[in-house]
Amino acid sequence: MCPSVNGGHSREHLVAALRREGVDDPRVIGALMAVPREAFVPPEHQPSAYANVPLPIGEGQTISQPLVVGLMTQALRLSGRERVLEVGTGSGYQAAVLSRLAARIVSVERIPALAERARRVLHRLGCENVEVHVSNGSLGWPSGAPYDAIAVTAAAPAVPPALVAQLTEGGRLVVPVGGRAGQHLALVVRHGRRTDTQALGPVRFVPLLGEGGWTPEEWDREDPPP
Repeated sequence: MCPSVNGGHSREHLVAALRREGVDDPRVIGALMAVPREAFVPPEHQPSAYANVPLPIGEGQTISQPLVVGLMTQALRLSGRERVLEVGTGSGYQAAVLSRLAARIVSVERIPALAERARRVLHRLGCENVEVHVSNGSLGWPSGAPYDAIAVTAAAPAVPPALVAQLTEGGRLVVPVGGRAGQHLALVVRHGRRTDTQALGPVRFVPLLGEGGWTPEEWDREDPPP
């Protein structure tokens, strides 16, 4: 678990804004207050670390908007005992937030440079319950399954069956679904061979590339957003 740090004025204003947007789980709010977002963005973007916007982190990727991180995390309904899979480590910020809310985080990143940078930051912050693997996470991380919860930080064309199969009974999967022109955040709960799916609202993410997601050619053929 990442140790707590003192929340600054800007962080408090951001969390107050997230509360107004529906992020109201006290444990999630506590994790967002405790994790320093500025540690996960390049130096030139650190002055904007507590703006409620995505920010570039290199390699064509972004750190997610704090509101989306809060809503995704809240939807997983973590109690502290869970084993969680994160698909798309990116900067490592979401993994750090999850590390304060669950027992173990397995995070998978397809870009080696991002995975290594995230490992360094997570280690520096003391997030000892997070392991980061370099792999195409569109098929999850089967060797660590089953998972009580899975968070996907890239958009899939549909809910990936391989990820649903790695959930425990009653496990929760949060995944953006859709193409460049439009996506929605889906909450999937597994009940044996059946799943219940709920749409949580519109989002915009980079594509989930790989066998369980898009090919680069398919994504490029998608109509760009207006």
